[in-house]
Order: sequence, then C-alpha cells, then structure tokens
Amino acid sequence: MAGRTPFTNVDPATAAAARLQGADPHELDQTMEIMLQLIYTNLPDFPIYDCRLPPALADDSSAVNRISSLPRELLRDIVSRLPVKDAARTAVLSSCWRPVWLSTPLLLHDAHLLPKGHRWPLTPANSPAITAAVSHILEAHPGPVHCVRLICTNMSLYRPQLARWLQLLAAKGVEDLVLVNRPWPRDLPLPAAVFSIATLTRLYLGQWKLPDTAVLRGATFPHLRELGICCVFMKHGDVECLVARSPVLEILNILGCMEEMRLRIVSESLRCLQISLSSIEHIQVVKAPLLERLVMYRSSPNAARGLYTKVRIADAPKLRALGYLEPGQVLEIRDTVIVPGIRTSASTMLTSVKVLSLNVRFGVHSDVMKVPTFLRCFPNAERLHIMVIAVTDSCSAFTFPAYAIPCTQFSGCG
Repeated sequence: MAGRTPFTNVDPATAAAARLQGADPHELDQTMEIMLQLIYTNLPDFPIYDCRLPPALADDSSAVNRISSLPRELLRDIVSRLPVKDAARTAVLSSCWRPVWLSTPLLLHDAHLLPKGHRWPLTPANSPAITAAVSHILEAHPGPVHCVRLICTNMSLYRPQLARWLQLLAAKGVEDLVLVNRPWPRDLPLPAAVFSIATLTRLYLGQWKLPDTAVLRGATFPHLRELGICCVFMKHGDVECLVARSPVLEILNILGCMEEMRLRIVSESLRCLQISLSSIEHIQVVKAPLLERLVMYRSSPNAARGLYTKVRIADAPKLRALGYLEPGQVLEIRDTVIVPGIRTSASTMLTSVKVLSLNVRFGVHSDVMKVPTFLRCFPNAERLHIMVIAVTDSCSAFTFPAYAIPCTQFSGCG
C-alpha cells in the first residue's frame, strides 16, 4: 500500500505468502518487531557509560589536555567504557593514545554502529553498513574480547560473515556474547560453532533454531554462568543438554519459547531459573541443591483452556522464591501431588521458601479453595505476592485463615 513504512523484519516472500492468505504483512511485521523489543528488554545491560560531554566542554578547544598524561592503565579503563566507535577514534588523538584501544579488551555493540541519521526500528537497508563495521572491528582488534552484542543483522543474509565472526570471537576469547537474529526467517539454524566457544561466561540467543541434539551434547561451556534462550525453536531435551554441558551455570533464562516443552533440571550449580511467556508442559526440578529462585510467568501451554504447567519439585533444599503458581496448576512436592484438603507433612512442605507468588481468580471457587492448600506447603514464607487474574464480588467474601502470611501484596491483571 502506498505511503506505508517499509518492512523491518518480514522478507518479500513471507509478505507475499501472507497476502495470499488474506493477512496483512505489515501487521505481521509489527508483531515481529514487538517480539524483538521484548527480547532486547530482556538482555543484560551493556557495560558502557553515556560519555557525551556538555556542549560547553565539547566545543572548548582551549581546554587543557590532562587526560593524556594519566597512566596507561587508567587510559585503558576510560576507553573500555566508551561505545566502540568512540573507543576506536581515540587512536587518532595523539601518539600516546594510538595503542590504547588495541590493548583494551573489546566491548562491541552493533547498535552503536548504525549509520548517521538511521534510527530504530532497523530496516534491511541498515544491515550492510553494520555488518561491514562489525567485520572490520573484529578483524582489526587483536583481543581479548570481553563483551559483544550482535542484534542488528539479518543473519540469514550474511552467513559467511557470521561464520567468520564466530571464528574470531572464539580465537580471541570472548566472554560475554549476545546473538540475536533479525528475522526473517525466525527458525534460522544457529551455527554449531557457538557451542565450541569455551571461554564464554554469559550467552544469550534470540530468534534461532537450535542445531541437532548431537551438536548440543558436544557443547563445551566450562565457564558459562548465565544462559538466556529467547524465542528459540528447540526440542525436548535440548535445554537439559546445555545445562549438563555447563557445570558452573547459575542463571537460566527462557523467554518466548512457544513449542511445548518439558524441562528436567539436574544441576549442581544452578541458582536461578526464570521462564517467561513460554509454553512449558512439565517442569521437574530433580536435583538442584543450590537453586534459590524458580520464577514462571505466563508459561502454561494454554491456561484459558485449562492446560497448565505441571511443576514437580523433588530436591531443591535452598529454594527461597517460587512463583507464579496457578490454582489450576498441578504442583507435586517430592512424590506427592498437592490437592485441596491434603494433610500436610514434612514430605509435602518446602520449608526453605520465603517468597511465594500466586495467580488467583477470586471469582472461581476451586481456585480460592486451593490457595490455603498451597500456603500450608510453604510454612516459612514471609512474603506473599498475589496476581489477581479476574476480580469479582467473590473477592470480598474470601479471607486468609489464621496462619496466613503477614505481608501480602496484591496486583491486578485485567
């Protein structure tokens, strides 16, 4: 349609197919952009500062240069906090600055490489300049590489460059890597080379399809402490493979993975498991002696049709925060399924939990009756968070019994 903005994500073939099916490809494109923004907001912070000078200082050519006389280590520290464009430009300031950037661990965020005048949302027209700049920087900098964010490129169009980037990142010891494909296609196969970068301490993946299980079983992540899987196509067992190959993993973050999955968690190191806006059939915490936080947010397969995630907690002696449990959910503690009216015992209680979060439909009698049952299973909880799914007159008729948690927080969801 004339006058409409160009596509930022959908390719021409997908747009044509959508039109044949009577759909508006621009709506599909906007949906994909929303999904990408969700991924971006879920990514860890990038370790740089906003280094723009006030106009009065930036235009003052008579200012005395005192920074160049600082020790080399301090200069490296300054450069390491700059966006990569500004960091590389320090090499032209003077002879003493020339080697500083090359001897500073690289921090690269491709969003800082947008051509002048280009802004979000990205379009395919941005990719050639960004891709060329990333290639130049990774080739020019000798390493080591501390932190890299590659989130602006349609990777399907630049597969040879991506292969070279991964080769360079592995050779230069990258520690913190975020790799997000700008779709389309959403199910682009993730190169197997990612799983051989043994120096990684943090890895976030967005909009990919995981390779075959055989590749995952060969992964080598001896130092990986944080793993994020965002809008990724994967099979049953893939997450377990990655956790098993990450012996010091502490944080596992799953977002927007809509293929119905079953998770079986066995980890001697995991401290936090967060699952958001995904479709999880069954979560089994089989053995997680250090797990402190288990957070599930809107991750049932289809709660509107009564399909809820089944949660089994067998061995998590340090679990302190748990939620959001839903009354329609099947909760199993050790080998006992928790049902209304069950007589509590040591085998049906998690005494380590201090923070409990529940989703409750106060207008549904069965939901309300299950709340006290859940509370009895967590006798040492100090804080209760309740997400009200639907508020009706029945809410005023319900009160917590005498053993209720003293600090209760409510939030509404229309």
